[in-house]
Amino acid sequence: MTLVKEQKEKVIQTYKKHGTDTGSAQVQVAILTERINELTAHFKANPKDHHSRRGLLKMVSLRRKLLEYLKSTDRTEYKSLIDRLNLRK
Repeated sequence: MTLVKEQKEKVIQTYKKHGTDTGSAQVQVAILTERINELTAHFKANPKDHHSRRGLLKMVSLRRKLLEYLKSTDRTEYKSLIDRLNLRK
């Protein structure tokens, strides 16, 4: 259910803004999206796992807040990220 180190590094390499970027809003949103996608697949096989569902809802909420922050600070980067991650905003 958690991202493997190699998967996380790949996501960071794809969405980083500069050489040492590991915590910008874009990277955080991309990592959260990967984790959300994994959990969504997990729930198809385990529909009664309500404890993990709560964690999923917290991740979705955090991603939404980060996207709102990005939208208010850099609208072009926000739109670019939404398109790259295939999110529906």
